[in-house]
Amino acid sequence: MNVEVASYMRLTDFKVLSFDCYGTLIDWETGLLDALKPWRDRTRIDVGTEDLLGAFARHETAQESETPALAYPGILARVLKRIGDEFGAPATDEEAAAFGASVPDWPAFADSADALAYLHEFYQLVILSNVDRKSFAASEAKLKITFDAVFTAQDIGSYKPDVRNFDFLITSIAERGFDKGDMLHVAQSLYHDHGPAHSRGLTTAWIDRRGDQAGGGATSAPPPDVRFDFRFTSLGDLAAAHRAELHG
Repeated sequence: MNVEVASYMRLTDFKVLSFDCYGTLIDWETGLLDALKPWRDRTRIDVGTEDLLGAFARHETAQESETPALAYPGILARVLKRIGDEFGAPATDEEAAAFGASVPDWPAFADSADALAYLHEFYQLVILSNVDRKSFAASEAKLKITFDAVFTAQDIGSYKPDVRNFDFLITSIAERGFDKGDMLHVAQSLYHDHGPAHSRGLTTAWIDRRGDQAGGGATSAPPPDVRFDFRFTSLGDLAAAHRAELHG
């Protein structure tokens, strides 16, 4: 088990776990690459996987900033158009639409469902995601759990790393009787989640799904001063660390 834990706190100090979904619970890089395959096969584009994921990160970040009220399927469709233009391999409208509708097909990480089932015995579980409700509903079914609350970019009108999303989360949790000190935000993306979460006084746990892989994959580079309070290489490791605290 690969774990880093801040010496001044324990997982059992919290009552609510808020989660990023895509990249943390759902394997979005595998999902993205599978969804890009029809376009790649048709155009026979000669671009490496990491370069393609890096292009996705750049264009997704730009598109979400430019059109924060656009639902995520529309974001994805426009991102594929932008990627195609960048590499001289234009995507058709049909390919863009199919890519935009692909989120329900993205797979869950193998450890997600069991870890969530265990953690739900001890915590309220909340989603703060950059997708729309329809797309998330299919992912929730893959995770085999019903979250206690779900907050999406569609609900909020902006995309992480906009701090408005974290303000919305904190306010919504307060309405349910929990202080932000009761909540641990669990996420893979240092860029989308840990930076803005810490700026709003939240404690965070990094699920470092990429591990020793070079580069940021499909996620934009974080600011140099980004920090986190816990680090695990999987959600299963977080659940195991919680279990160890209880029985240690």
